[in-house]
Amino acid sequence: MSKEIIVAGGGAAGMMAAVAAAESGCSVLLLEQNEKLGKKLYITGKGRCNVTNACDTVDLFKQILRNAKFLYSAVYTYDNFRVMDFFEENGVPLKTERGGRVFPESDHASDIIRGLARAMERLSVKVRLNTKIQSVTKNDGRFIVKDTSLKSYSADRIILATGGLSYPSTGSTGDGYAFAQSFGHTLVKQYPGLVAMNTKESYIPQLQGLTLKNVRAAIYEDQKILYDDFGELLFTHYGVSGPLMLSASSIVGERLMKRPLKLLIDLKPALSNDQLDQRIVRDFDANRNRQFKNALNQLLPSKLIPVAVQLSGITPEKKLNEFTKQDRRMLTDILKKFPATLTGLRDFKEAVITRGGVSVKEVNPSTMESRLVPGLYFAGEMLDADALTGGYNLQIAWSSGYLAGMSAAEL
Repeated sequence: MSKEIIVAGGGAAGMMAAVAAAESGCSVLLLEQNEKLGKKLYITGKGRCNVTNACDTVDLFKQILRNAKFLYSAVYTYDNFRVMDFFEENGVPLKTERGGRVFPESDHASDIIRGLARAMERLSVKVRLNTKIQSVTKNDGRFIVKDTSLKSYSADRIILATGGLSYPSTGSTGDGYAFAQSFGHTLVKQYPGLVAMNTKESYIPQLQGLTLKNVRAAIYEDQKILYDDFGELLFTHYGVSGPLMLSASSIVGERLMKRPLKLLIDLKPALSNDQLDQRIVRDFDANRNRQFKNALNQLLPSKLIPVAVQLSGITPEKKLNEFTKQDRRMLTDILKKFPATLTGLRDFKEAVITRGGVSVKEVNPSTMESRLVPGLYFAGEMLDADALTGGYNLQIAWSSGYLAGMSAAEL
């Protein structure tokens, strides 16, 4: 007789877990509190859904920030190439872009959800939407799930894939963490990951909406460098965002929650200080009678010019033919080390992922089964495992979901 399995959560990990369990011939019931499946998937990658990354599988682990070793079995059981094959086979053509990022050819996240829905339908997975789980208990070897309308469901095994706390509007409200705790599981403190950061300086809001491509950002705690990378940065009314800063937030976030950190942006990373000085000399020689405040159009975006002038400490009306070597050095310092003070993370409403979750010490990495409660499995953001941007977090969801579903289905 086939096992009865309940999957709690209709996101990426939950749907993949349902597919894997049903492939083994189990009777699978997926419970989702929203009115549709994959609500968070709809908004990932700005609605395009960065499904995974096409890098060599071994390189995935270099992008996983927490508990990469724990995920070895999951990733090698269901790696990025199997994920790509799955979607292609389920009617979702894919394409690979810069940095190995994989997207649906259509650029529509909805196609990814439809591919999963087609697979579940083919495998006779039962789906109940608008079903918010109130409690999960175990009695006489069976799991009993009650929803908020007090309807009960029972199963031999259950997979908790209810997501984390990020984007609570999509239903990620942390319910699964409470269920895990009710079974005695330890939670590692959760906080926002891949999220924008607040800054202190009054001049940052003046730069709102300005995107800087190909800049280098370094973050310091006192003199110790915590982060140093190259990419795209966006200024906002509250601070800094963009891919470069989202990745930084997951690396420095724990420190930042304790104290402010220094951000230095190299606006001209392709030039050394001497090369930049020579560039300034050339530009200024060609415009010798201009005032300083009107002379940086070739060097900086217009929105950044008044701020750079202010920070340089050089009189805005100073004529270029009056510039000294010391003046140029002051300008070069600002262009190579544009400063800001990071004061904190934005909240879960804006975070791409949740950091923290169920302690992996209490989960069998070979099966995703609880070490405390036989028949209880975890997948996706429920677990204390996360990665940088680039499709890696969804890969964790697919891999852990598939392994949990496959393992739950075994005798």
